[in-house]
Amino acid sequence: METKIRAKLTELRGMLQADGGDLEVVGIEGKTVKLHLTGACGSCPHATMTIKQGIERILREQVDEAIVVERV
Repeated sequence: METKIRAKLTELRGMLQADGGDLEVVGIEGKTVKLHLTGACGSCPHATMTIKQGIERILREQVDEAIVVERV
C-alpha cells in the first residue's frame, strides 16, 4: 500500500511543482498520510483544500477509499 501511495504522490508532485510548490512526505502510517506542503503551496490560503479535495480525493479514488491525508 505504501508503495502505491508514494507512486501516486510522485505523480501529483508535478502538478504542485508547476504552480511553484511541492510536497514532502513526512510519514505514512497505515492509511494515514502526513504531508508537508512547501514553496508556494506552503503559504497558500488554499493549502487545506489542496490536501483534502485534491490529494486526498485522488488517493482515495485511485489507491484506497480509506486513506486520510493530514497536513503537518
